[in-house]
Amino acid sequence: MTTPVLSVIILNWNTCDLLRDCLRSLTPFPPDWELLVVDNASTDNSVAIVQAEFPYARLIVNTENRGFTGGNNQGIAASTGCYILLLNSDTLVKPAALAELVHFMDEHPEAGAVGPRLLCPDGTPQPYAFGGDPTPLYLLRRGLMHLVAHRPLHDWGTERLQSVDWVSGACLLVRRAAIEQVGLLDENMFMYFEDNDWCLRLRKAGWKVFYNPQVGIIHLGGQSLKKNPKAQTAYYESLAYFYAKHYGRMSQWLLRLLLPLYRLLNR
Repeated sequence: MTTPVLSVIILNWNTCDLLRDCLRSLTPFPPDWELLVVDNASTDNSVAIVQAEFPYARLIVNTENRGFTGGNNQGIAASTGCYILLLNSDTLVKPAALAELVHFMDEHPEAGAVGPRLLCPDGTPQPYAFGGDPTPLYLLRRGLMHLVAHRPLHDWGTERLQSVDWVSGACLLVRRAAIEQVGLLDENMFMYFEDNDWCLRLRKAGWKVFYNPQVGIIHLGGQSLKKNPKAQTAYYESLAYFYAKHYGRMSQWLLRLLLPLYRLLNR
């Protein structure tokens, strides 16, 4: 059996309508790719929709919500492709766009991961497609830029291909050889900062992480942090864990000191 070029992994939790639209956007699905849908114990009609309308997808059904990291790790473990794409269910993606990302990786053997431009439904660039490591200075600069200059720290509309610290897990293409070297997503992070952590581990292992704005996908989400108190709690818990894992005691102390200000600026 021929090894698939690309394994597309879509994690779902109670987003049946979005999931259907996402899967429809991926048609016609190339025959040399594989599609895996991991359902995190949805209580809506998600599983039935995949079974009825997308029988070519390999479906993994969990009896409990294993979070972003746990669910995606299941998909990665079950996949066989040379490249692995983590794709949110609230995205609309043409197969041609993913083929461009695969071609980019083929042409850049030093790349461990690449992410595309994220677009809002109206076509404008969506924030947080890429960024820098969340050091205390970086977080402070980002918050103050928003407060004082009323603009983001990064230019989300940039056309420049660039090596970055991390790219968003909403659409993240990773080389299997790189995953075999650094390991899976860290399941101590239920959600948030798992992409930062993964990309940092890739870079420490000698791989590069690229942001490729020549490829664009529509991401319908990206607002849950502002509207969901549980998501906010998960965000700051993952940030604290990230610091404990990667930074020294001084940085952890600075985070505790600056966190109230950072939370205020984030509002």
